[in-house]
Amino acid sequence: MPDLREPGHLPNLRAGGEPPPRGWLPRQRAGMTPQMIGRYPDYDVLAAAATWDPATRDVVLARLDVGRDLRFFSPREEPTVRAFCDVVLAQDREPRVPVLELVDEKLAAGRLDGYQYDDMPDDRDTWHLVIEGLDETARGWHGRPSFADCAGEDQEGIVKALAGGRLVGGAWEKLNVARAWSVCTRMALEAFYSHPWAWNEIGFGGPAYPRGYMRLGPLSIREPHERPGATDEDPVRVTARLQ
Repeated sequence: MPDLREPGHLPNLRAGGEPPPRGWLPRQRAGMTPQMIGRYPDYDVLAAAATWDPATRDVVLARLDVGRDLRFFSPREEPTVRAFCDVVLAQDREPRVPVLELVDEKLAAGRLDGYQYDDMPDDRDTWHLVIEGLDETARGWHGRPSFADCAGEDQEGIVKALAGGRLVGGAWEKLNVARAWSVCTRMALEAFYSHPWAWNEIGFGGPAYPRGYMRLGPLSIREPHERPGATDEDPVRVTARLQ
């Protein structure tokens, strides 16, 4: 287990730029987190659900029961886009935040982000083209029928190339590849961090209305509903040491 009092575990300082094995994170003891690991093992944001106003509570709890039948992505697209979301968010076992279902729900309802890059198609078309491009790359690079059929390390290699804007040919010629990465990951991350399981993982306090906040002093003073993390190291002091 890394020494969390030192900055070496931070994303930009890890050896080789790769994250450490997640086994060093403690197992979750209260509530649910993705894959049942997290930095706040005794925290469950849903324990405070009774303090939320009814409208907020209904919105948040609905994310725990999102429908599994996709309406935007086709049955042919589902395995590829599911595998893509799992790779991007490092969800390699259950329980998983239902990112694909939340993204599908948003796209099917046409709840887009209110802006579009001038050199990119509609976000909905971007998703379809990215899925097509991932499958084409899987066939060209690894001889597999689809991205979902590739081995894990091969999927990661394709995703890294997409993130670096290095994929060409076929469907990729219809996109600014670097922007396509931004469009898809923005929506996937939004879905992931809208879910209470992700809130448990990062110790987020959840909705503050009408409860509000009581501790307006130093960050070291926790709210009554907060729980200690796996380390008491002050992230502000860690950051200051790096400057």
